[in-house]
Amino acid sequence: MVTPSGPWSLAETERFLDEVTVPIRLGCRTPADRPWMLSLWYRFTDGVFECATGADAAVVEYLEYDPTVSFEVSTNVPPYRGVRGNGTVSVTTDEDKELLRDLLERYLDGTDAPIAERLLSPDREEVRLAITPDRLHTWDYSDRM
Repeated sequence: MVTPSGPWSLAETERFLDEVTVPIRLGCRTPADRPWMLSLWYRFTDGVFECATGADAAVVEYLEYDPTVSFEVSTNVPPYRGVRGNGTVSVTTDEDKELLRDLLERYLDGTDAPIAERLLSPDREEVRLAITPDRLHTWDYSDRM
């Protein structure tokens, strides 16, 4: 596990990443070597960010081209605080959609929403993106705000 720079300890960083339910913003490069950014649901487990997406999503091709990424998880309202960094992504199949189910529970409190039904469709292939951080930096402007 990478030790974060900034005001938070590793334990504080992990607690923030576990408690906040905003998407991770992920920056990568396309095969045309252009920057690309997207937001994905995540969970942070054992020092790794895990995200789910469709196997046919363009970002899968982008990550196969270049698995290095930048990322940020931050609050959207004051006081602003969060974690950013960079790392490497591995893409694997999530055949049983275990990760997707966990993310639906985390972000939607269940699998009853129409979007959950669509995402869990047996016809939809799912992959797991595992982001292993090389660097983490935290910030917290609570005292200023």
